[in-house]
Amino acid sequence: MDIGILGPLVVRSDGGEAAPSAPKPRQLLALLAARADEVISVDLLIDELWESRPPSSAVTTVQTYIGQLRRSLARALRIGPAEAAADVLQFTGWGYRLAAGEGSHDAHAFLRCAELGREALARGANDQASVLLHRALRIWRGPALAGVRLGPYLLAHRTHLEEQRLTAVEQRVESDLRLGHHHELIGELSGLVLQYPLHENLHSLFMTSLYRAGRPAQALDVFQKIRNSLREELGIEPSPRIRQVQQAVLAADPRLEAECRSRLFRLELDLPSAHSA
Repeated sequence: MDIGILGPLVVRSDGGEAAPSAPKPRQLLALLAARADEVISVDLLIDELWESRPPSSAVTTVQTYIGQLRRSLARALRIGPAEAAADVLQFTGWGYRLAAGEGSHDAHAFLRCAELGREALARGANDQASVLLHRALRIWRGPALAGVRLGPYLLAHRTHLEEQRLTAVEQRVESDLRLGHHHELIGELSGLVLQYPLHENLHSLFMTSLYRAGRPAQALDVFQKIRNSLREELGIEPSPRIRQVQQAVLAADPRLEAECRSRLFRLELDLPSAHSA
């Protein structure tokens, strides 16, 4: 069985699709698919579907939805009557478990590939990091769990996945910047800083790309914009890290041009070594 949650929900096998169109059964299957091979308690399923106002019939309704999902799974997996799907969508006595078997799970594949890319970046294997992180990001088909109603647990899960995606984007940009692709990155980074106007690391990478492309004045403009945004939105000043990038641009520091093996926003300028997300 193949499971996809990095985009519209996909649960299928041999071309058969098991994801229902009705909102609550689809939401229930999405939670089981997001946490495939884990037992999810009936209470948690009820909280996800109805939050603080479950109906008195909530347990019975969940059982009805499970029956519908088993019938959909039986058709998709071509395993005969719905009762046969009880081995795939299992009841443990206190909760339900979707057994993924040997199929693929796009979120698991993304996280594994992104972690390998991060490790490659940390050891300075920039070509390998770029390939792995590009591959990880291509797994995404759109916003996580697109088209699924989100209760508290699915919302938290989607938020976590989107944060991991953004981290992978940062690391992929960094690996490509280390490889000298600053010209190609400028357009992408200009969009990213608009999307994340308070994200200092993306702004640092954008400033570095602009400087390397011979556009130091625009790099300084980027700093001023995030400085204004941080002041207006949060009432704080930019961190020492991005200020170091600004000062390096002002001083035309040659280290801005050099490929470095540390994270680019540190610039090896005696900054603290702790990672800043």
